[in-house]
Amino acid sequence: MSEFAGDEDVVKACETAIGYQFNDKQLLWQCLTHTSVARTRLESNERLEFLGDAILGAVVCGMLYRNFPDETEGELTRIKSVVVSRYTCAALSEQLGLDQFLQRGKGLGAGGGIPLSMLAAVFESLVAAVYLDGDWPASLEFVERLLDPHITVVAEATHGKNFKSTLQHLAQKNAGQTPAYLLLEERGPDHSKYFKVAAVLGGQTFTAAWGTNKKEAEQRAAANALAELEGRELPHDTQRAPTTTE
Repeated sequence: MSEFAGDEDVVKACETAIGYQFNDKQLLWQCLTHTSVARTRLESNERLEFLGDAILGAVVCGMLYRNFPDETEGELTRIKSVVVSRYTCAALSEQLGLDQFLQRGKGLGAGGGIPLSMLAAVFESLVAAVYLDGDWPASLEFVERLLDPHITVVAEATHGKNFKSTLQHLAQKNAGQTPAYLLLEERGPDHSKYFKVAAVLGGQTFTAAWGTNKKEAEQRAAANALAELEGRELPHDTQRAPTTTE
């Protein structure tokens, strides 16, 4: 066990918030230490983040495999991509209050809040720290306790292709915000209209999508927003409007 060289009050408060008591307090302190304040990169949470990402993926894959025995690997992959996403990890960081304990440079997160990537990284680091402190059973219990509700919501939304529901859930968990949908354009005669809609969240307008009605356009716009948030290829072609006939 390494010698502790951090803020005991911060560590104690963090342990209470996350519901796990560390044997090695230094592990928790390291996972809360951003590179901007670490003496060296090896003393920051970057190595822990690397390990935590792999552990998180493995635990979630196991949960999906057990919970959805009738789903194909393609469907399981779609659910996993949302559940272990940077967006979800950032939401869990805020849910646990890790943003209050994260040790970072004074200029980081000032005014506009802590960046999404930084919040996601500290959660993944925490998963690794729990694993190193308590081995596989401790990390398994920790991840399952936190991720099980998210898996249920995401699976229900994915099965029903309800991208609006998925986007709203993640947005509210992460930032306490609700997405809005902006109607940008209408084309075609009254009996055969097409609608172009974009999702808007936190001041950011995502790539728009077309639909044969407003509901379909909003679902496709939400799917585009989710893809952009995760850095994936857009699922819908938005470059050209559908061909309309009189």
